[in-house]
Amino acid sequence: MGVAEYKALVQRSYEQLFNRGELAAAEEFVTADFVNHEAPPDAPRGPAGLRWTVTMLRTAFPDLHFTLEELIAEGDKLMVRTTMRGTQRGAIMGIAPTNRPVEQAQIHIMRFVDGKVVEHRAVRDDLGLLQQLGVIPPAGSAPERSSR
Repeated sequence: MGVAEYKALVQRSYEQLFNRGELAAAEEFVTADFVNHEAPPDAPRGPAGLRWTVTMLRTAFPDLHFTLEELIAEGDKLMVRTTMRGTQRGAIMGIAPTNRPVEQAQIHIMRFVDGKVVEHRAVRDDLGLLQQLGVIPPAGSAPERSSR
């Protein structure tokens, strides 16, 4: 399998899993020992871990949609720059639903073995996401002062 096939696989995985919530597709895209380095330590590995991640995101953002902005592949690795969009209608990371729309820039790096993803790393704008959810004030806003 070459870089063109890796790109096609990643495009299909985002469309089927994240955008449409087709959890059964996880088996097609990741190995049995797949590890997501960005998941919590107690998250499962393999296809179950990918299903766990998709379920967590789609529960929090039922209208979740990833746009793939750029794909770059070389050897056994692929990098994809994405934009995640959705409206928070469910809890995530202990944050109650805010009904706020969000947009988050992300970069994902995947390593392939035998035509499937075996390892995943990501860089996300989590600060920007928390600001959009209203959990953290936007940059430059004055902190609240206590009245004594």
